[in-house]
Amino acid sequence: MKNFSPERTRRLLAICAVAAVLMGWRPLPVFAQARQGDDALRAQREATEKELESIAIIDRKVMVPMRDGKRMQADIYRPKDQSKKYPIIFSRTPYNFNYWDIQLGAPRDMKNELDTVKRGYAYVEMNERGRYFSEGDYEILGPPLTDSDDELDWMSSQPWSNGKVGLIGCSSTAEWQLAVAARGNKALSTFIPMGFGAGVGRVAPYYEQGNWFRGGAVQMLFMMWLRDYGFQTGVRPMFPEGTSQQDLITAATFYDLHPHASPVDWLKAVWYLPEKDILKSVGAGSGIFASVTPGVTHGNMIARTPNDPAWYKGGLWNDSMTINKPGLWFMSWYDVSVGPNLAAYNFVRKTARADIANEQYAVIAPTLHCGYKRAEANTVVGERDMGDARLDYDSLINGWFDYFLKGEQNGILEKTPRVRYYTMGSNKWQTSDTWPPAGAKPVTYYFGSEGKANTMYGDGTLTTTPVAKDQPDEFVYDPMNPVTTYGGGFCCMGSSYKPGALDQRPMETRNDILVYTTEPFQQGMEVSGPIDVTLYVSSDARDTDFTIKVIDVLPDGTAYNLADNIQRVRYREGYDKPPVWMEKGKVYKVTLQPAQTSNYFAAGDRLRVEVSSSNFPRFDRNLNTGGNNYDETAGVIAHNEVHHSRQYPSSITLSVVSH
Repeated sequence: MKNFSPERTRRLLAICAVAAVLMGWRPLPVFAQARQGDDALRAQREATEKELESIAIIDRKVMVPMRDGKRMQADIYRPKDQSKKYPIIFSRTPYNFNYWDIQLGAPRDMKNELDTVKRGYAYVEMNERGRYFSEGDYEILGPPLTDSDDELDWMSSQPWSNGKVGLIGCSSTAEWQLAVAARGNKALSTFIPMGFGAGVGRVAPYYEQGNWFRGGAVQMLFMMWLRDYGFQTGVRPMFPEGTSQQDLITAATFYDLHPHASPVDWLKAVWYLPEKDILKSVGAGSGIFASVTPGVTHGNMIARTPNDPAWYKGGLWNDSMTINKPGLWFMSWYDVSVGPNLAAYNFVRKTARADIANEQYAVIAPTLHCGYKRAEANTVVGERDMGDARLDYDSLINGWFDYFLKGEQNGILEKTPRVRYYTMGSNKWQTSDTWPPAGAKPVTYYFGSEGKANTMYGDGTLTTTPVAKDQPDEFVYDPMNPVTTYGGGFCCMGSSYKPGALDQRPMETRNDILVYTTEPFQQGMEVSGPIDVTLYVSSDARDTDFTIKVIDVLPDGTAYNLADNIQRVRYREGYDKPPVWMEKGKVYKVTLQPAQTSNYFAAGDRLRVEVSSSNFPRFDRNLNTGGNNYDETAGVIAHNEVHHSRQYPSSITLSVVSH
């Protein structure tokens, strides 16, 4: 080992070995661990790094001090020409940015770093507090928010910096951006959040608290994410105070520091009760999910309610926080929370200074979570062919940064549409100055049946006028036999569950799914904007859930899901109010939070709405008891009804765009 004494080498190996034992990580070399024997990946990485070294000053494992004395690790890449000062593109993440592409499961090729330096920028990658070599205790979104100010102030004050910083990233590398932008740090010039739903706390009417809830029900994806990506335990490498930068670099070389815990069969694990012990049942401990961990300020997430004060103490952005920074927002129709994402975008356009409000741009793709650049000439999302959904993202992003960080007058704002969205069905990119598009009008369809809407073979209808007589549709919801997740807008649930648009007919034979369908449309109809569903329901349980799926049925019967939603009935009067329970024999109005889509229903297509009481494990099961749900081990069967008449006008309202 070049330039290392035997004693120093032994010391570093000992440090790494202890870290590996503590974390259950295997001490294999980076590339061998990623894909043993894959020489092509290794060669690609080595070639890129060699080129990068020829043009860049590379400074790895720089420990940036925070105001409380903790240090955050950063890797810095900047052009070798030291006669100039450079703007900074900053990416902060809980993942291992050095050696592992979290989505591709392979060694990162460093192409992003190379391209950024080539374009005359410094590129700074940093781990969130408590992740990998960054000190302190980790919690989702990395509070305290003061870390961002300390990081931005440090970067902008470096002698090679021109004082301007732009943020970029997708998913967990984007979610912290909104709250940071709201702080108004003088160094921050612009932000580009992609797939940022888990950074949105409350934005009326949504109380999702970072994708933790939907309609008051828990989104179970975080259980899998916390365990599968090593976030639950909070264990990380620990090094003696004063460990040198070179020793840290060497330690990182020995280990790729990516958790390699044994895989979990989530198809079985999600059924464990009580829900609060699911992670414990798969050997992941309690952690921030189910108990307060020493040193962690805000834990016990599963026990929180949608308006718990703890949600407002962390890194989530909410609608009490004004953003006055230019933003380029990226969203996807089949991501976790496009509804709150668009609400956040519209909120900033409404509340920012007039000049900044006009510098908010959005792109809404038909892809899965963070799948923008994976679109192809024939893009398939789930099972549905979306056509050519490609977009020149690099030119858009590069032009945006060049304008806001370098001051280049490149006309990017003038030549870029304020909102660019992809319409499924017609399979084309469209533009608008607003969302929803100007001219979108509400069109309402009312539920109806003769009391037998169960399954796709039932008599459920959707018509433009409500039926006169209420003949409610009843189904049995057994929390021990819930409707299982089949497609939809979600991420991070492993390989056991497939997101996106899937033909729903295999599910529509279940008797606990009510199916309401229009007659075939005589002419085409574009639906772009919010989708509002109002149900009039009753139950013999104190509390239950109601779920919906909005579906485009093609002439051959294929039924592609466009959006899904859920409402926990105890929260029907508001998430900031005490729960209210149901009484047998009473009918209650339940309004679901708006869903969003852009879809063209061609002539001959039909609109369909499924109604049930579960979509598991996309959302957790309501055990119907009226208890806490998360700490219960038994449920009760609910007999649920959907009413529809002039008195009880259960309905769906679409945003229809005329061209």
